[in-house]
Amino acid sequence: MGYWAAGDDYFSLGEVGRASEYFTRAFQLREHASEREKLAIAAYYLGVTGELDKAAQMYQELFESYPRDFAACNSLGIVYSQQGQYEKAAEATRQAMLLAPDQLAPYDNLANYTLALQRFDETRQTIHEAQARKMDSLAQHDALYALAFLGADSAAIAEQQKWFAGRPEENVGLALASDTEAYAGHVSKARELTRRAVDSSIRADSKETAAVWQANAALQQAAFGNPAEARQSAAEALKLAPASQGVESEAALAFAMAGDTARAESLAQDLNKRFPLDTQMQSLWLPAIQAQLALNKKNPAAAVNDLQVAASPLQLGQIQFVANISCLYPTYVRGEAYLAAAQGGAAAAEFQKIFDHSGIVWNCWTGALAHLEVARANALQAKTSLGAYADAARVRALAAYKDFLTLWNDADRDIPILKEAQTEYANLQKRRQAVSVSPNLRLSAW
Repeated sequence: MGYWAAGDDYFSLGEVGRASEYFTRAFQLREHASEREKLAIAAYYLGVTGELDKAAQMYQELFESYPRDFAACNSLGIVYSQQGQYEKAAEATRQAMLLAPDQLAPYDNLANYTLALQRFDETRQTIHEAQARKMDSLAQHDALYALAFLGADSAAIAEQQKWFAGRPEENVGLALASDTEAYAGHVSKARELTRRAVDSSIRADSKETAAVWQANAALQQAAFGNPAEARQSAAEALKLAPASQGVESEAALAFAMAGDTARAESLAQDLNKRFPLDTQMQSLWLPAIQAQLALNKKNPAAAVNDLQVAASPLQLGQIQFVANISCLYPTYVRGEAYLAAAQGGAAAAEFQKIFDHSGIVWNCWTGALAHLEVARANALQAKTSLGAYADAARVRALAAYKDFLTLWNDADRDIPILKEAQTEYANLQKRRQAVSVSPNLRLSAW
């Protein structure tokens, strides 16, 4: 049970690789534990094999056998959150709070689940209740930062940054700040903050977390159109934590997005071999990686097919090792696949999901680029539609381009995807003007 407790602590810190080592040892020694403790060691299925259905079943059995066990409810909530079932997660966690109102973990978890459900006032209330009981934590300030970002409250963001400063958790604050700068297109600032987050994590004896921040940077750079820097960042992340499931997953997707097909395929094969039963690996990460590889090969139909398994609600599942709840990478890549397949309406619907789940995405770069991709999806609809339908799609596209360019008004000027967006917007404006002054062209469109 000592191994189990240590694994639980590391899991809560997002150090999934280190947690896995302790959970595995606890599982190996489970015959020395009581029947109740054996059920608790179901954490093995959550933190090691990733079998979410089996973990849920074990925690449910534990709760039915020991209905006063708050930890069973709390852990069941974690499993539901990773399955993207946040209503169930919140319900189980509230039960844990009733059983043990002075335990911190349920408050922390419920704050995240209500964020994911877009119930921000409830998130604030949950944190207020915890702090009224003299309970404070990294998770609470993580959630408060998210609320401040989503509310565009710069003063509240600064207040949370002060809380992170000088603490062992400082690296999380730096990583959040980096993501916020990247969200606004401030790549140079984001790069420097990521470097500081990595250094801070290493000083805190968490190379895995450092590597996650480095892999996050790789994904950003690949999405922004800097493939060489993305490949370098992904390689550096793997050097820091070569055995980490999370790091390898993010690095593989980054390599795929940066066009390094051979490296991405190799990592994907390794992940599939190492984690054949892992629900999120098999239903989220590998489908996203394979879909991106299919896009690289100009096969959007295969990409869409690869991502069919990443269906709701699992696509919304909480990722344990990141600073936010999830960037919704499979959703983003599916939207890209529909764009490549010239299905503008379907693409726009996928990117809209990112907006609709801002309480999950927070300040991840996917939330910023979703504005641009919605613009591209509507521009595609304008191109493939006729008459009033084309006009309406063109208006929506122009509005979405304007939203993105306003968001990135003071972004670094040399970002490739920004240059593309500016060119696309200018060309679309010219086409709109041409249609508006040419009635014959408008009639011929019918």
